[in-house]
Amino acid sequence: MQDETWTKSEKAVARRAFDAALDREYTALTDEVRRRANSIAEPHHIWALHDFLTRTRKDLDQKYDYRYSQLDFVFARLILDGWLSEAELTGLAEEKLARIRSLLDMWREDLIACPGSR
Repeated sequence: MQDETWTKSEKAVARRAFDAALDREYTALTDEVRRRANSIAEPHHIWALHDFLTRTRKDLDQKYDYRYSQLDFVFARLILDGWLSEAELTGLAEEKLARIRSLLDMWREDLIACPGSR
């Protein structure tokens, strides 16, 4: 996959899809942070919010990797997690879409076999 080339139009599709998913996740995170902040009743709740944000930042940093060699994995995970739809990837080469679908199929089978793994 590392030798694979991305056309200018594919790069534009990929960037739009990536940014849209990240925006959706940031919006959901903002809502969750507001909800948690509004329910702070004791000083130690502040540190619980801090810990949540630290975990979430690490997760987002790992998940949103915009290296072209990683985008098949990134897009498959974002679709699996519900932050992206396959339709948003229209315009990518069929081989790229096929790899993303293959990853999705494999991961969904794993989830069915081990429901508590995610």
